[in-house]
Amino acid sequence: MIIAGCLLIGVGLGMLFGQTGAGALIGLGAGFLLEFFWSRGKRKES
Repeated sequence: MIIAGCLLIGVGLGMLFGQTGAGALIGLGAGFLLEFFWSRGKRKES
């Protein structure tokens, strides 16, 4: 869900600034990074 949410936010911001493709890639990259750090933090707690 984190990846999809970041992707949609990136697409929305990209459409706002006229760069939909770039916004989608930035959102996707941010989503993957957040997902990685989120799962890594959960693993340490367990």
